[in-house]
Amino acid sequence: MWEEILKAITGVYFPSMLKFIFGPLTGYALKLNLATTILATVSGMMTVVFALAFAGDWIVKNIFNRFFPKRKRFSERSKRFVTLWRKYGVAGVAFLTPVLLTPIGGTLLAISFGSPRDKLLFYMFISASFWASVFSLVIYMFGN
Repeated sequence: MWEEILKAITGVYFPSMLKFIFGPLTGYALKLNLATTILATVSGMMTVVFALAFAGDWIVKNIFNRFFPKRKRFSERSKRFVTLWRKYGVAGVAFLTPVLLTPIGGTLLAISFGSPRDKLLFYMFISASFWASVFSLVIYMFGN
C-alpha cells in the first residue's frame, strides 16, 4: 500500500502539477490502479490551482509586472488569450487548461483577467476531474 502511495505521489501527483497529461501517462507506466491515477492527477492540478488562486494576485503584481512590464501593443499570442477569455470566460479557460495549457498557465491566465476565486476553483475542479478521467481511461484502455 505504501509503495503505491509513494508511486502515486512521485510519479503522478508532482508531474501533474507541471503538465496535466504527465499524470495519466506515468500512472499507466507505473502500473498504478486507475482510480489512484485519476485521484493523484486531479490532486496535482488542484494543488497548483489552489496555491495560485490565493497567491496569484501577489505573483502577478510583484513578479510578472517586474519582469514583464506592461506593453502598449499586443502580440498575436496575447490577442488569442484575450479572445479566448472574452468568448468563453473562466469556464472555457478551465475546460481548455488540461488540454492546451498547463495548470500553472491556465490558472495565471484566469487570475490575470480577474476571475473570482470560488468560480475558478469550482470550474478547474470540474475540468480536472473530467479530463483526468478521460485521459486515464483512454490511456489505460489503449495503452498496449
